[in-house]
Amino acid sequence: MEALIPVINKLQDVFNTVGADIIQLPQIAVVGTQSSGKSSVLESLVGRDLLPRGTGIVTRRPLILQLVHVDPEDRRKTMDGEEWGKFLHTKNKIYTDFDEIRQEIENETERVSGNNKGISDEPIHLKIFSPHVVNLTLVDLPGITKVPVGDQPKDIELQIRELILKYISNPNCIILAVTAANTDMATSEALKVAREVDPDGHILTKYTKLNINNKKIVADSIRDEHAFLQKKYPSLANRNGTKYLARTLNRLLMHHIRDCLPELKTRINVLAAQYQSLLSSYGEPVEDMSSTLLQLITKFAAEYCNTIEGTAKYIETAELCGGARICYIFHETFGRTLESVDPLGGLTTIDVLTAIRNATGPRPALFVPEVSFELLVKRQVKRLEEPSLRCVELVHEEMQRIIQHCSNYSTQELLRFPKLHDAIVEVVTSLLRKRLPVTNEMVCLFFLSCFLCSFCASVSSLNLCLHCEGGTGTWRGMLKKGEEYEDKMKPQSSVPVSPQKGHAVNLLDVPVPVARKLSAREQRDCEVIERLIKSYFLIVRKNIQDSVPKAVMHFLVNHVKDSLQSELVGQLYKPALLDDLLTESEDMAQRRNEAADMLKALQKASQVIAEIRETHLW
Repeated sequence: MEALIPVINKLQDVFNTVGADIIQLPQIAVVGTQSSGKSSVLESLVGRDLLPRGTGIVTRRPLILQLVHVDPEDRRKTMDGEEWGKFLHTKNKIYTDFDEIRQEIENETERVSGNNKGISDEPIHLKIFSPHVVNLTLVDLPGITKVPVGDQPKDIELQIRELILKYISNPNCIILAVTAANTDMATSEALKVAREVDPDGHILTKYTKLNINNKKIVADSIRDEHAFLQKKYPSLANRNGTKYLARTLNRLLMHHIRDCLPELKTRINVLAAQYQSLLSSYGEPVEDMSSTLLQLITKFAAEYCNTIEGTAKYIETAELCGGARICYIFHETFGRTLESVDPLGGLTTIDVLTAIRNATGPRPALFVPEVSFELLVKRQVKRLEEPSLRCVELVHEEMQRIIQHCSNYSTQELLRFPKLHDAIVEVVTSLLRKRLPVTNEMVCLFFLSCFLCSFCASVSSLNLCLHCEGGTGTWRGMLKKGEEYEDKMKPQSSVPVSPQKGHAVNLLDVPVPVARKLSAREQRDCEVIERLIKSYFLIVRKNIQDSVPKAVMHFLVNHVKDSLQSELVGQLYKPALLDDLLTESEDMAQRRNEAADMLKALQKASQVIAEIRETHLW
């Protein structure tokens, strides 16, 4: 089981190369207040002076310290010693002078955190190789402080607390709480913060009384500590002191690694599969530009049409999209809007009577003039034109939205080539823009045809040609036809208006004042015209409700579907545009490289864990 800690160190090295902390590896985090002796404890575990000393905040960046035991018989010899250190940020440089290691820690801290008292959560990685250490992985964290001193930031307490919590919240972390010997454990800040995140977990306490200001070397301190324990507490000496602490931490970390290993292996395999899928989604570097461009154009056109047909690979579940929304526009939005239009809305009995009188001229007519009906019904039917054009606009907007839907969900390869994406959007938008006025024109022509071919009967009987229904009948037939489309229409009451005194009646005024109540003849004529308008309006409204969606589908939706791919190929599939359109974005190239590096690291980590034999776990 001794081989488990080196395995974790290998995994730490693997993930350090990609700068990722997605895997929470088992480790020991050292927590304590300022000047509590954290650095002294770490140096006693190493057996050498190597950490910066001073007042205030000395540790301003996390230090991930890996202790690697080297067999004395086959240890690697350096130029002037048997112990050496290596930093991750200095690559393969070997440090045999521990004063130089201390200076490098200070320099690297100032490089990232500045030369003031600011802190950073970016760790420093240091490996110490020695025959005098046990295999351990430790994280030295900044000391807990309460009051800013000197040029420390005012929120230094909060910054340090968040940094400490970031590391000790790792469920695979063992917390080593260091408390000065002259401090009451009940008031220990290290224990307090440790208990907050792990009230029932692995928390070790270490009392220390080493004086950090003297010049005594660590080896002498360890020797004096051993002598003191042997003299004062001989029965407890073998279960106290630095050496016992090192062995205890080593044993505890090994058992903890053994317990975490199955879950760690599963986590690595799951992440490897996820990054493999992510890397595949980014696509391979382009080799055949012509073939790639044609494939992307074809795929986009197919996905656009499939979204309209409802057969797309990626189907929205949060809202209606594509063909479903177009159907909703036709049957719900457009249909309900038409049904809400009152056939006689904005038309009063006085308006009808005025139109009849103006149509008869100076002589009274025996029959209701058809001109009055034609003028009034045109005015009423015209009110259906605006909802019809709005229907065209809504469908056009939805087809524009489908472009973005396909770009985001269906053809993610386009994200690799921003210029190609923009060019495709421009071509489709231009095609939709050209079809919009054509569709609007056809809808307007439909309304015009209703007026030009609707009235071809004699004046005496008001025989009307119902062009939109493809049949001819009398006005009574039209009334019956309109009543079939009417559900429950409330008749409007007509209130006669008396002229003001002192004013003569003028037939040119609109509306024409009525000097008396409507006669029975006038009342009957107005009712006839109103019923005819209402019936004819309902017939036309039903035809419009059926015909406008068909016109929109034919002249806009289906036309775009049928001509989209040919339009894209004609506009974009040109040799002169290949290099420019297939220029990959720098962001996508960087993400592909990062995903490839992470996948490589995860695969290597999986191999490292796979090399652990079952016998190593016991």
